[in-house]
Amino acid sequence: MKERKELNVKIGSRIKAAREASGFTQEKLSDMVGVSVQYISDLERGVVGASIPTLLKICHALCLSSDYVLTGKPGHTHTSAVINRLCELPPERLKIIEPGIHALLEALDYRGE
Repeated sequence: MKERKELNVKIGSRIKAAREASGFTQEKLSDMVGVSVQYISDLERGVVGASIPTLLKICHALCLSSDYVLTGKPGHTHTSAVINRLCELPPERLKIIEPGIHALLEALDYRGE
């Protein structure tokens, strides 16, 4: 068994948490990034580290900042699950739900400030 480096474990843990918050399976993320499911599993457990190009693909797929993945500093991760769900919708479905989102924000008295 490969030795796990502390940094890889922390990065893998953040990736796993973001993936789960987005509602993605390891299989879905692996398809989006172009790697194997086993690689995603190993990455999340800290068994392997990610190359920079792969890390960037993961960040893009999960709508994460690389700063957050590498350092744990908060970014926009609280919205990533919602954003990911919206990104997956075809344009015609986005047009259907857009008025509902606006109405919900108005009902919550959101002013965009």
